[in-house]
Amino acid sequence: MASPAQQHTPAVGADDFEQIRSVVHDFIRTKVVPRENEIAETNTIPDDLRAQAAEMGLFGYAIPEEWGGLGLDLTQDVELAMEFGYTTLALRSMFGTNNGIAGQVLVNFGTDEQKRDWLERIASGDVVASFALTEPGAGSNPAGLRTKATLDGDQWVIDGQKRFITNAPIADLFVVFARTRPAEGKNTGIAVFLVPADTPGVEVGVKDKKMGQEGAWTSDVSFDGVRVPTSALVGGDEETGYRAAMTSLARGRVHIAALAVGQAQRALDESVEYAANATQGGKPIGSFQLVQAMLADQQTGVMAGRALVRDAALKYVTGEDRRTAPSVAKLYCTEMVGKVADLAVQVHGGTGYMRGVPVERIYRDVRLLRLYEGTSEIQRLIIGGNLIRTASK
Repeated sequence: MASPAQQHTPAVGADDFEQIRSVVHDFIRTKVVPRENEIAETNTIPDDLRAQAAEMGLFGYAIPEEWGGLGLDLTQDVELAMEFGYTTLALRSMFGTNNGIAGQVLVNFGTDEQKRDWLERIASGDVVASFALTEPGAGSNPAGLRTKATLDGDQWVIDGQKRFITNAPIADLFVVFARTRPAEGKNTGIAVFLVPADTPGVEVGVKDKKMGQEGAWTSDVSFDGVRVPTSALVGGDEETGYRAAMTSLARGRVHIAALAVGQAQRALDESVEYAANATQGGKPIGSFQLVQAMLADQQTGVMAGRALVRDAALKYVTGEDRRTAPSVAKLYCTEMVGKVADLAVQVHGGTGYMRGVPVERIYRDVRLLRLYEGTSEIQRLIIGGNLIRTASK
């Protein structure tokens, strides 16, 4: 009997997807890479690049075709993510929440009415959706959520504070997680709501000043007596929230792992080019065995990460493993890219420490990958816990 992986047929045909991937590859290499320093210096994605991304369908590549998206599944998503990862991570961040953690909440858990109201506009880029989960006291573990939603007649009233919310400064819609009652047993008491950004009581803070990823905007968001209709409750069910968060984050972890592979490939390519052309004592530094050893370690990490990402994506899509494999992929790949980026700076020597040099930016940018959508420590807890639970059954 064929395994689930062998039975899998991608959502979009191979020929069509290869055309999409080729267009994205060309866009990244010829249009975005030459403007990386501009993006870093201005801390913004130029309007013309945003328009091109929207025209290519990148704001909705993972949204089903019936709602105006390209309809790619996760096995295809990760192939694009490895392309996006080849350049500044700010580009992917611009449309990442629409396709990923925010958009997938609606795709998988929204009511038909909620999908009709929002998904086509999300897929086109007319609406930027933002995933509002993290709080000052609740990061990688949503169980500590303090934002509250109270039912008042035919409205929900939301009060609370969110932190480090990606795309908050440009968001049109917040996918907000809030506690409707205390956790009790298996009931987490966490629900999720659709809150338009212009709703009275929603206040977006100033843009965060981060170590890296210039052009990818995050900020605090506060909700002070924010009133939304009962139709804003995702899925029409108070218990949907925690499940929606965990499902979206698990999928997102495979995507982040693929981004890490893309960044690692770029760091490797920059290292190889520099080693082949920079000289020391009249010889290319790539002729020195210790430099070759660093390149070998980088190449090994990239190849292992790429294989792991593809395997985890396939297991997720077939339903074979949506718990352990995403965490394994994110843990390995985000730790791997940190090591590859560090080696890239080492290969470049002092040059690698200079602003404007790609590996210097990559070194700063990839540090965040080990933190968001679940820290490396949280991934280890998930992996270890799942192994023990499986063995105990």
